[in-house]
Amino acid sequence: MARGSWNVGILKLFTVCITAMLIASMYIAFSPERLPCNCPEHREGHLPDGIPNPPAHLQLADLDDSKWGPHKMAIIVPFRDRFEELLQFVPHMHNYLNKKKVPHKIYVINQVDNLRFNRAALLNIGFLFSKNQCDYIAMHDVDLLPLNLDLDYGYPQDGPFHVAAPWLHPLYHYKKFVGGILLMTAEHFKLVNGLSNRYWGWGREDDELYVRMNRSHLKVHRPEGIKTGYQTFRHLHDRRKRKRDMNRYFNQAEVGRYRDKVTGLDTVQYDIESTNEVTIDGSPVTVVNVLLNCNKKETPWCVHYEQPSKSRHL
Repeated sequence: MARGSWNVGILKLFTVCITAMLIASMYIAFSPERLPCNCPEHREGHLPDGIPNPPAHLQLADLDDSKWGPHKMAIIVPFRDRFEELLQFVPHMHNYLNKKKVPHKIYVINQVDNLRFNRAALLNIGFLFSKNQCDYIAMHDVDLLPLNLDLDYGYPQDGPFHVAAPWLHPLYHYKKFVGGILLMTAEHFKLVNGLSNRYWGWGREDDELYVRMNRSHLKVHRPEGIKTGYQTFRHLHDRRKRKRDMNRYFNQAEVGRYRDKVTGLDTVQYDIESTNEVTIDGSPVTVVNVLLNCNKKETPWCVHYEQPSKSRHL
């Protein structure tokens, strides 16, 4: 009996030890605390692109930036299936703007329908979604990261400010180019009625916006004194992995050459599927999943066809 009782005692002790080990393992696995990484890209004072990290207290997701100035910028990112770029973009921009003490909030407007990508419509939606929290916007491509801290992301009270100027953007250098990164006050964005919603697929919506601003007598301002040239930005886009949708259907190419006097901020049609507050490496971002609506009588090129053709008729 004594030997049997001893065996039972040992078994109970063994069971308690195993249970304690399991509980400890689960606590470690699900604990929000993580061991610090000693990787070069995570060390104090460095970002992957060479931009110094701001102090730790400036990287907090709940940062109170109200003391930095009276204005707040909405970074509006038109988005679809670019998650690799997004994982770099959000922490980079949040840290970069904190370093410059620019109050901001990042909005990713994610198109989740089956229609062709419509960058302009997503920018219009981003403005409408953010207008009650921010008084100016940055229309910002997800694959373009600023590297020079002298770039101005401040309130553009004198008129639209094109951060990614033709002499700084890595790819596009024509005089009327206003894509990549463009800042506008809420007042000026409403004045031009946002962007045209007719541009499905890649390209031309920025050129039409340039015409809208010109017709509204808004002068486009650009950076001065930046000496880093085409090294001012890091461009993340890999054309081999992500091909541009440059197809043109029906009379899309012809319609795209002219100023759209019908559609814009006040006509964009969409439904919000969901909204999520997400944190990427300590940097907060609001992801808005949207379903665009298309009037196929007005823009039948909002969907893909098997063979693009200039001769395709309605």
